[in-house]
Amino acid sequence: MADPREIVLGVSGGIAAYKACEVLRRLREAGNHVQVVATRSALEFIGAATFEALSGRPVLSGVFENVPEVEHVALGRRADLVVLVPATADLLARAAQGRADDLLTSTLLTARCPVLAVPAMHTEMWEHPATVDNVATLRRRGTVVLEPASGRLTGADTGPGRLPEPAEIAEFARLLLEWGSTQGTTGEPFPLPRDLEGRRVVVSAGGTAEPLDPVRTLGNRSSGRQGYALARVAAQRGAEVTLVAGTIADLEPPAAVAIRRVQTTREMRDAVLDAAKAADVVVMAAAVSDFRPASMSAGKIKKGEEAPSIPLEFNPDILRELVTEDVPRRLVVGFAAETGDDHGSVLEYARAKLERKGCDLLVVNAVGAGKAFEVEDNEGWLLGADGSSQPLPMGSKAALAARVWDAVAERLR
Repeated sequence: MADPREIVLGVSGGIAAYKACEVLRRLREAGNHVQVVATRSALEFIGAATFEALSGRPVLSGVFENVPEVEHVALGRRADLVVLVPATADLLARAAQGRADDLLTSTLLTARCPVLAVPAMHTEMWEHPATVDNVATLRRRGTVVLEPASGRLTGADTGPGRLPEPAEIAEFARLLLEWGSTQGTTGEPFPLPRDLEGRRVVVSAGGTAEPLDPVRTLGNRSSGRQGYALARVAAQRGAEVTLVAGTIADLEPPAAVAIRRVQTTREMRDAVLDAAKAADVVVMAAAVSDFRPASMSAGKIKKGEEAPSIPLEFNPDILRELVTEDVPRRLVVGFAAETGDDHGSVLEYARAKLERKGCDLLVVNAVGAGKAFEVEDNEGWLLGADGSSQPLPMGSKAALAARVWDAVAERLR
């Protein structure tokens, strides 16, 4: 097990501060040490006792606390990551101006680790030119400022500005910790540069379910986590993302992503091909069913003396259709879940599939024995039509997604 990492969780004064408690719990459960630094207004929403019970540490708030320890300098120096949840319009403005008028903003000035800011505010505040400029300034300096989700805000208001779900925030925190640090103090953060801005991306995720009768389906064990991670990372790298989601685990919708939900392979085909018409990149991460029952039984298939024989027929090959469409500017990424046998290795089968399908990139996962499906982490290889081959080391599915988007962005350039 890796050594615990030091995280500063900065909480500012907004109604979304209550979600910081769940973020804190997730960061702690991942084995990290977390120091909560709350603004005075944040403590009006959530009492210090709650944060202290979850973190196991006293909450810090004022610059005149622990003066001999020079906390405003010490916190930033020892932190491996700073996470701001929520990052209100006021906090973003003060951070962009380089203010040091409380312990949290002072810590931001001394931190030399990655900083993850997670905005939450009303739509009008998020879209105000002042906030837009502040966010651009912070991103230019290397701060990762997530795009907010769209949805219910306070009262009856809805729109962009909602805090992403705690699970998503924790996923990005882990991604930044995995990657290490920013590329210099003024460079773009890695692995979340804004290198997909202006690009339209389609990602498919999950499995498909082919009906056998009114109560049974033919499907697979795909959880959809990898596809969701690809969509999340692409959106936070600036892309306009459409996620075509089949059968999935209980996953929260990614922030700043449009979702189309489908069940069968034919439904996924129609949705993907429709969304792909205006796309620059299509990533087929879904584990679609290669076969479907030749016909669906009108009634439930009854259990008899012998198991029923169910004729199957081929489903459409969505990846192949994407490649053969005459769209020269579009880049297509496929996924292959492979197993080796006496006739060939995982990579040999994958290279044959890449040549057969004709896509630009192919992500290869060795499956079985707790690999790829229904697990949190992933590994594999990234094969290119140009003959390139890149190992994808074991790590979070967001980390694998970031490496895939690195390769995509390089080819788009």
